[in-house]
Amino acid sequence: MILEFLFLIAGFGILIKGADWLVSGGSALARKYKVSELAIGLTIVAFGTSMPELVVNAFAAYQGHSDIVYGNIIGSNNFNLFLILGIAGLVTPITVQSGTVWREIPFSFLAVLMLYFLANSFNNQAGIITRLDAIILLIFFAGFLYYVFRQLKNDNNQQAKDQIEYTLLRISILITGGLAFLILGGRLVVINAVSIAEALGISQTVIALTIVAAGTSLPELATSVVAALRKNNDIAVGNIIGSNIFNIFLILGVSALIKPIKYNIDFNTDLFILGLGTVLVFIFMFSGKKKKLDRWEAAILLCIFIAYTAYLVYNEMH
Repeated sequence: MILEFLFLIAGFGILIKGADWLVSGGSALARKYKVSELAIGLTIVAFGTSMPELVVNAFAAYQGHSDIVYGNIIGSNNFNLFLILGIAGLVTPITVQSGTVWREIPFSFLAVLMLYFLANSFNNQAGIITRLDAIILLIFFAGFLYYVFRQLKNDNNQQAKDQIEYTLLRISILITGGLAFLILGGRLVVINAVSIAEALGISQTVIALTIVAAGTSLPELATSVVAALRKNNDIAVGNIIGSNIFNIFLILGVSALIKPIKYNIDFNTDLFILGLGTVLVFIFMFSGKKKKLDRWEAAILLCIFIAYTAYLVYNEMH
């Protein structure tokens, strides 16, 4: 048990360093090619921080651990939305481009609806995400990428503010090294956290929704907090919203392509909370004159996450 704890701590350290490199490389790349940090956050950074979910889910789908697949995705998205955005908003009030509020956040809500209908009633095999469903999810993911890259042509604002110029080689090393550290750190955290949890007798569903989801979301946490500290607000928010879209459309799509995944309807409650949280974030961003998440709004998100976690623990104990 002591060895697992040591590896867990080492995983945290590797994740933090990987996130630091990824934010540095992503910001420098945005500056070099005059691309907005929001676009970088929604694509390169979001994909990089979603890699641990992809690795874990690919293995879980292949081995038939459906609760791990869904719990990891839904739990990670709730973790991203409530805990990470809440912490980032407490670090500094977050102001983002209006495009994020009007388009990317609703797109992430669409992803939640798609998962619900595909898993429950949309196809002839209710309760299973089939390979056909996987193709539908991946088509929507391609549509999201197409939308983002179309925005690059019209998006010349909100470029990186850091004055340090990096060479393309250094940017590549930072991004590649950051992604590698994120994957390694996330893997270390998940493996050892699951070992510790199983030793304590916690069910696979709760492990997936809490420890596995938290472990695979640590890259998003580290990346968004570092970005918030550096005032790279668009990377902080774009990473979270982009990761949530990636998790459902790309990662679940790839997982179901590997093997059709049986859906447990108990996850509908967690999906409802995720959908509600996505709408709440939209309202928070839209409520003021500026598209801004204030500290008191971030505190509400954190309180919801605490209550949600307490609900999971209570259900597990009873």
